[in-house]
Amino acid sequence: MFAAYAARIDPDRPLDGLELGERPAPEARPGWSTVTVRAASLNHHDLWSLRGVGLSQDRLPMILGCDAAGVDEYGNEVVLHSVIGQSGHGVGPEEPRSILTERYQGTFAEQVTVPTWNVLPKPKELTFEEAACLPTAWLTAYRMLFTNAGVRPGDSVLVQGAGGGVATAAIVLGKAAGLRVYATSRDETRRKRAVELGALEAYEPGARLPQRVDAVIETVGAATWSHSVKSLRPGGTLVISGATSGDRPSHAELTRIFFLELKVVGSTMGTKDELEDLLAFCATTGVRPVIDEVLPLDRAREGFQRLADGEQFGKIVLRPTE
Repeated sequence: MFAAYAARIDPDRPLDGLELGERPAPEARPGWSTVTVRAASLNHHDLWSLRGVGLSQDRLPMILGCDAAGVDEYGNEVVLHSVIGQSGHGVGPEEPRSILTERYQGTFAEQVTVPTWNVLPKPKELTFEEAACLPTAWLTAYRMLFTNAGVRPGDSVLVQGAGGGVATAAIVLGKAAGLRVYATSRDETRRKRAVELGALEAYEPGARLPQRVDAVIETVGAATWSHSVKSLRPGGTLVISGATSGDRPSHAELTRIFFLELKVVGSTMGTKDELEDLLAFCATTGVRPVIDEVLPLDRAREGFQRLADGEQFGKIVLRPTE
């Protein structure tokens, strides 16, 4: 079957390790389901995998992609939960959890096999392309906002780095949940898009906000860390799920954190139950993922390059050639 896969690890030039071509079709195994992929979406996780983060040389070649929607062997339209081993189903209780493609072949292919526990029904209201955007970036944003930040309607939130998948999702979900959302971006066009999606205002990174916020959604890391901490009200919460600009800020703002009793919470992906809630939320409210571009799988390199260059606004979706 045709697939996009990591053939080599290169920390400095990750796309040099990306190959497009034929790979073996997945084999049936007890407790697992084989899904014919109709749509899969790109994440920064895929770029990190090509750099060797979470993916070791001995597991190559590895088909990339952790998000997908498709049709299972019984003809059901389904969405995949990307965290393997979270419950022990399909892998045994001793295996630690992992994100798809860290241990098992991924979704950038015509077919993928995952534990049956990881297969959820796709709401009929969502297209395959829309559903494929939810299991990583949108689930991450959902958990950051509603589980780890604990915000309620009427609260205020700052979303750093508008345009990225998680940040875009946080803006849309926050607006739909009745939050007052502010956003930042270096790019004027992205700031305008953020406002169109529901942000009250969008600012350049580091700009002073009209008020201190209840929570900050942080995925940028070092470049925005100090601003994130300074933007919180006393007792506020900073939730971080990524560090695309690096993980070593020049100013950790430790004094401000302890003096104002701020909370810093790490967040990774989400649970199957949270994905079910997110799917239902989108189906019932009309909220839909922001899709930057849909490409056939044989043009996956273009999508990877766009993601690596930071040119996308929302999700890039790959569709296997039908």
